Amino acid sequence: MGGAELELPLHGVTVVALEQAVAAPFATRQLADLGARVIKVERPGHGDFARDYDRSVKGLSAYFVWVNRGKESLVLDLKDGSDRSLLDRILAGADVFIQNLGPGAAARLGLAADGLRARHPRLITCDVSGYGPDGPYRDQKAYDLLVQCEAGLVSITGSPDAPARPGISIADIAGGMYAYTGILTALYERERTGEGSALSVSLFDALAEWMGHPYYAQAYGGSPVARSGARHPSISPYGHYLCGDGARVFLSVQNDREWIRLCELVLRQPGLVRDPRFADNPLRHAHDEELTAVMEECFASHTADGVLALLDGAGIAHARLRTVAEFADHPQLTARERWRDFGSPAGPLRGLLPPVEVAGREAAMGAVPALGEHTEAIRAEFGPS
Repeated sequence: MGGAELELPLHGVTVVALEQAVAAPFATRQLADLGARVIKVERPGHGDFARDYDRSVKGLSAYFVWVNRGKESLVLDLKDGSDRSLLDRILAGADVFIQNLGPGAAARLGLAADGLRARHPRLITCDVSGYGPDGPYRDQKAYDLLVQCEAGLVSITGSPDAPARPGISIADIAGGMYAYTGILTALYERERTGEGSALSVSLFDALAEWMGHPYYAQAYGGSPVARSGARHPSISPYGHYLCGDGARVFLSVQNDREWIRLCELVLRQPGLVRDPRFADNPLRHAHDEELTAVMEECFASHTADGVLALLDGAGIAHARLRTVAEFADHPQLTARERWRDFGSPAGPLRGLLPPVEVAGREAAMGAVPALGEHTEAIRAEFGPS
């Protein structure tokens, strides 16, 4: 296979990123994994403040390691004329400029999208913000949990007794993924038209899109969406069930065919199919507590492994509740060889391959950069002011 065939899809694409925290860095790491050159511009001194979130990865921040693999770190003082001139020279040959600075910061630095696009018509700009470029919340500081609250997600997450934050930075991830897909779309469009684009993505809008189901359920269902813990808010049986050994199994029944198989092959109670309380999914959900009692009474004579074997034989979807450590050793990840080593200032680390696989080519999986690691090389590459 020739060398050109082995190039990753975004080989030759240069991305300049004035980014911090999670959302924009998550987007640009996806681009780096696909072969793009990502130049991460950081502040003198401490750089991206996500570097200091924690010290859990051999002294490095877990957040920073996760979203900054494969990038070049360039330290610039953008209030210094010489450094600003260097950034302008880099942007003149760049394909993408992405920023998620605080509200109005890019414009104050002379890096607003309209000005950049006027100077560089082929440039794709992407502004990632908390709440968008206008509206009453445009200047509001936006951190992941706060956006989750404003979008209503926290109100439907947790147990009936108390709301909870989802265990990952879901607003940042949502915003980052829409920025990533938007940039890919803009690169495709530029191939046909020769023109760049100005993209705008907000964490609030991204998460608002993901709130579609609860919105429709409440707006047209006539009642508030209740917090359901680790059970589904509208499908039953769908959740966790106690077994005889004290462990719990998770299962999901999505349609009446699966319900019949559950009754006949797992619960061994075919008469439940004709029980008027459980005749269809809306009725099963309305009587979920009664159905749970029936199922757990049956499961009480089995271990969790025994119940999982019955579910498997009946073709009913099921899962084990795994810890993070158990996830890391998941047999599916091991069998598919999804783990790879990559470099960092603290030495080799282990990470997962990106979800999108390109046949015959493997993701770049570059090193996590030390602060300013590439500054001298980039200055030499783009010459003196």
